[in-house]
Amino acid sequence: MTAPLTSASTTPTLPGPAALAVGPRTPAAAATRRPVVGSVHSWDLSTGVDGPGTRFVTFLSGCPLTCLYCQNPDTWRMRDGKRTTADEIVAEAAKYTRFIAAAGGGATISGGEPLLQPVFTGELLHRFKHELGLHTALDTSGFLGVRATDALLRDTDLVLLDIKSWDRATYRKVTGRPLKPTLDFARRLADLGKEVHVRFVLVPGLTDDPANIEGVAAFAASLGNVARVDVLPFHKLGEAKWQALGRPFVLHDTPCPTPEQTALARDIFAGHGLYAV
Repeated sequence: MTAPLTSASTTPTLPGPAALAVGPRTPAAAATRRPVVGSVHSWDLSTGVDGPGTRFVTFLSGCPLTCLYCQNPDTWRMRDGKRTTADEIVAEAAKYTRFIAAAGGGATISGGEPLLQPVFTGELLHRFKHELGLHTALDTSGFLGVRATDALLRDTDLVLLDIKSWDRATYRKVTGRPLKPTLDFARRLADLGKEVHVRFVLVPGLTDDPANIEGVAAFAASLGNVARVDVLPFHKLGEAKWQALGRPFVLHDTPCPTPEQTALARDIFAGHGLYAV
């Protein structure tokens, strides 16, 4: 189920505007157009923070962020993924639809960053929703939110939005990118009334300043469409992948947060009227 681990060393080149056009979906057009192909790292059945219930999760390759605590640095380069058609992924998901439906789940597109491949992501979301009848979720940093078409978002029932820090300098330190595109995308989702689960990784000495957490919480509460906040305690389970890729894991000496630190962060979100877990 998982693509081979391969090396990663550079940030991928973003596809140009021409890649954003999605072809017609009429039966006649579908019979003649070329299969939609993407770069896929792996897929898995998951329960946890990938959306409600048991999920068929497709992990795409390629990400414009280089997060210091990334669990899957082997997904950073698009060219390291396996070229896969949407037909192949949908056929695989179809094997589990009855089980997924019984477990109150659905399908999630994750990564990497799915919006680095917006046409492929949009095709999968559309077919998961309309062909397989599954609840759909998009797991994204929001940095490439401008690449999400209105059609793609209509086929998305839930957005799992990672807001990694409120402090701008910390956000850039963590991700290598600016925060503003994520906030702009969050506001667009709010304007659309799209359900959002915010995810926040709690890293001692990096993102755990109460003022930083307060900033994320106040912003999330202001949107009106955030149904849940997942406070995710930092861990080092991905460190072996960094080592295998010959990359230094700069958070090697960073401790995992204590239960008390995690509870405090959740209390800050709850204090803003948000359901935090």
